[in-house]
Amino acid sequence: MDDNQLKPLPRQRSLVWEILQYFVPFFDPEVRNWTIEARLLRWLTFLWLFIGLVVLFSASYPVADAEFGDGSYYFKRQLIWILLGLLGFNFIIRIPIQEILRVAKWILLFLLGLILLTLVPGLGTTVNGATRWVTIGWFPLQPSELIKPFLVLQSANIFGRWRQLSRQHRGLWLGIFAVVLGGILLQPNLSTAALCGMTLWLIALAGGLPLIQMGGTAIAGCLLALTSISMQDYQRRRVTSFLNPWADPMGDGYQLVQSLLAVGSGGPWGTGFGLSQQKLFYLPIQYTDFIFSVFAEEFGFAGSVLLLLLLLAYSSVGVIVAMKCSDPVNKLVAMGVTILLVGQSLINIGVATGALPTTGLPLPLFSYGGSSVIASLVLAGLLVRVARESHGANLISLQDRRQEVMQKSRRKLSRSPYRG
Repeated sequence: MDDNQLKPLPRQRSLVWEILQYFVPFFDPEVRNWTIEARLLRWLTFLWLFIGLVVLFSASYPVADAEFGDGSYYFKRQLIWILLGLLGFNFIIRIPIQEILRVAKWILLFLLGLILLTLVPGLGTTVNGATRWVTIGWFPLQPSELIKPFLVLQSANIFGRWRQLSRQHRGLWLGIFAVVLGGILLQPNLSTAALCGMTLWLIALAGGLPLIQMGGTAIAGCLLALTSISMQDYQRRRVTSFLNPWADPMGDGYQLVQSLLAVGSGGPWGTGFGLSQQKLFYLPIQYTDFIFSVFAEEFGFAGSVLLLLLLLAYSSVGVIVAMKCSDPVNKLVAMGVTILLVGQSLINIGVATGALPTTGLPLPLFSYGGSSVIASLVLAGLLVRVARESHGANLISLQDRRQEVMQKSRRKLSRSPYRG
């Protein structure tokens, strides 16, 4: 073989390495230049994600084996969603928030269109009585999950610049936010609508909007939730059954009863990884809504406390990042992401332990679901990006970043002993 044919190989390897460094977030040499908060959030996210994958494998194995003859079916599909989510995570942490904000409103409007599309008979995909999905090819999308990061971005952009905006601009976006919540509520998906509504309300409150207006909005939101509960029979049963699930243990209280049995069976130290009994076709939807119950049974009270400490650490760093932000929009983005990720986790845990009525909210980075894990990783990426900017980090555009990568590649090639 001619020696000249071997010369391009180092160049190819260099380019491949540059691409891997850019798209694979685990080995990034630039991390050492980040703020301490950004590095902490990055590794806390990976730790959270790893624990979630381990628990999902255990929780989903019996059902996957019975339904598909492959116990790792759900686990392998989750790996695909996580790969897509990590690409989004690594993409977000490299782009200045201001550039993301420029496109956030258009993505939000697109996803709002998909939410409204689920309400059209025949176009939405119905699962367990709720039409929350749109199937594009082989990929089922849940736009009410995917819209969460962009709802945080756009609400932070509006409420962070509230006093600089015209009355017409304010009214337009308040109307769009109301349509988003109304569309999710009509799917019906009260839990997600309530979570998004509370997140918007807290971001607006942190943005300094008048307390009188905030109080009126809170009252209106509570009345809307009560109206939905009174009109939807299954929602009303969920709210009332959690007060005394043992009154109807084989009916409306079945999910909570089985969840409490799982949590109680864990004891101080748990039954051991993979040894949950309730996941063996007693506990319903154990790999999504009630995945914490399996975790509590297998890892016990001690494991549950450690998970709560992880959430506490994540929320503490998120609050520190928000407090250190000088830009009000970035501050609200950090607060919104922390509220969504940690708040949704606490709600899911509260449901599994009987502290809250049964909802359909997944446990972020634990529960099975492509839209959920992608949205959660994008949210985590936004918080890491804000943390990188919180100490006045150098902001470069995506085009400048590409040019920088190409210049590094050219310098490496120029020093290569195989060159020319």
